[in-house]
Amino acid sequence: MRGFPSPFGTDDSLFDNYDEFLPERLPAPDRFLGGHDVLTDREHVGFHRMTRDLFEERTVYDMTFDYNLARLNLDTRHSDAGYRYARQRDDPAVLRAEFTPTTPFCPQTHTLTIGSFRAWNGLSERHEYDLVRVRVAPMHHQSESVNERLETIEASYLETGDLAADPSEEPDSARIERALRDDDPEDGSEEAPF
Repeated sequence: MRGFPSPFGTDDSLFDNYDEFLPERLPAPDRFLGGHDVLTDREHVGFHRMTRDLFEERTVYDMTFDYNLARLNLDTRHSDAGYRYARQRDDPAVLRAEFTPTTPFCPQTHTLTIGSFRAWNGLSERHEYDLVRVRVAPMHHQSESVNERLETIEASYLETGDLAADPSEEPDSARIERALRDDDPEDGSEEAPF
């Protein structure tokens, strides 16, 4: 996917190779991965290379840097940002993915994590896991609310099998009906809006 050119540039010399596992250039596993089997070496590299392909297909892009989100793990300018993965200890068919954004105030964190969840689980035939659970690292200033939303989406997906369903979002029909009701001149209000 090509969008707006990034002011940060895309000089390939600033990126590690997808075939290398360099833990010093990856975010440290945090709370969501604690006590689980963190992927390293070939397992991390293999899953992350496949992630690049899924994110490309589903256009999970970081618009600030104008690249596939999987490339963030390889960006030497942000060695403590990106995804880390762990096989869930009590169920190895479940993978946990923890996203560490580049800053505590990254405005795309909500969108990127939901997009990641939908890409991994919507194309699950391309990897060995029945479910990929996604959370944002606690360093993000809205990690609690973002993670609550991810939990809701995950629960809905497990219940319905529908990735598009989000019970926390009001349906369009309800929003339109409410807007029409609130705009109804027959409600007796004569007050000007200003």
